[in-house]
Amino acid sequence: YGTVTGVQTCALPISDHFGHIGVNSCIRLGKALEKWNLAWLEDMVPWQYTDLLKEIKAAVDLPLLTGEDIYLKEPFAELCRQHAVDIIHPDLATSGGILETHKIGDMAEEYGVPMAMHFAGSPVSCFASVHCAAATENFLVLENHSVDVPWWNDLVEGVEKPIVNHGFITVPDKPGLGITLNDEVVKQHLHPRYPGYFEPTPEWNNERAWDRLWS
Repeated sequence: YGTVTGVQTCALPISDHFGHIGVNSCIRLGKALEKWNLAWLEDMVPWQYTDLLKEIKAAVDLPLLTGEDIYLKEPFAELCRQHAVDIIHPDLATSGGILETHKIGDMAEEYGVPMAMHFAGSPVSCFASVHCAAATENFLVLENHSVDVPWWNDLVEGVEKPIVNHGFITVPDKPGLGITLNDEVVKQHLHPRYPGYFEPTPEWNNERAWDRLWS
């Protein structure tokens, strides 16, 4: 298939964060948004409700997408088998890592379902996603939330800057992820709640009260 040198980041018109609304409201809203020809409607209902997703998908003439909260391949396989969504949307940092996400993409391709990738984090998980995307044939686009963070590019070294250049990220050809942490810049932007640098954080071992099964 040739050499993949760049991965496209998301600059598409989409609609997300619907809140907890019913199926009928999702359909009414989706129909109202059809005239804008959006790339997709994201996470309209929790991903576990396969039949409800199919009902929305059948009623609305816009692509349906979900998956950023799904862990491992099997739940994605159920969505793809039933064609409950038009596009899957794993987040490599929470779906099981590079290899598992690659397997998710390969599985979805067998059902004719493309894979967009959710991403909202540091350049480390960004480049993990980039490598996975470049190796997955049905990859569509990589989400990105850091365009307005002035120091985001400076967190790592060893790659072209800006990292996102005219909507594309160059795939590194160095060992590993192809990046090196810029320790000084990282230390300047540690969260006040976690001021240590690579120190133990046992507080993350406990379930947080605001955890939930979907975004």
